Amino acid sequence: MQIELRFFASVREQLGTSHEAVTVPDTLRTAGDVRHWLMARGPVWADVLAEGRALRMAVDHQIVPADTAIHEGCEVAFFPPVTGG
Repeated sequence: MQIELRFFASVREQLGTSHEAVTVPDTLRTAGDVRHWLMARGPVWADVLAEGRALRMAVDHQIVPADTAIHEGCEVAFFPPVTGG
């Protein structure tokens, strides 16, 4: 399945990329699966996307929980929580 990845703010800065198109394995079904798959890319990825980190995920521009399904052509985004003030 082909999906678009987007990385924003400090996540983008730490990973050194803002977006990429990837083909993910058929075993990936959720946004959380994508997160864990990306963590396997190496230590920096594992640290930036680690469980317990303040991190939000969105699928097709909607903030979602980790168990949200992904689909062909969707956009999965990762970003830190945003506060106003």
